[in-house]
Amino acid sequence: MLLHRLFGRSRPMRHFALLDAQGCCRALRQVQDHPSQPGWVEVSEPNASWLGAPLPAGARVMPVVSHTRAARPLAA
Repeated sequence: MLLHRLFGRSRPMRHFALLDAQGCCRALRQVQDHPSQPGWVEVSEPNASWLGAPLPAGARVMPVVSHTRAARPLAA
């Protein structure tokens, strides 16, 4: 197990910000998986200056959406 941890590939760390009801940043976290508690959003990088303030416009990482069904044309 120790060798696996030392030499195995690990998933990259991701950055998250906890937003309150007004959209202000209350905490920052760096983990491999999305936190299970509500209110956490993924951000491109952590920045301590965001604490107590709204996130900047480009800070959020948009989740990748995969479509399982084929797209239908809007009009025929």
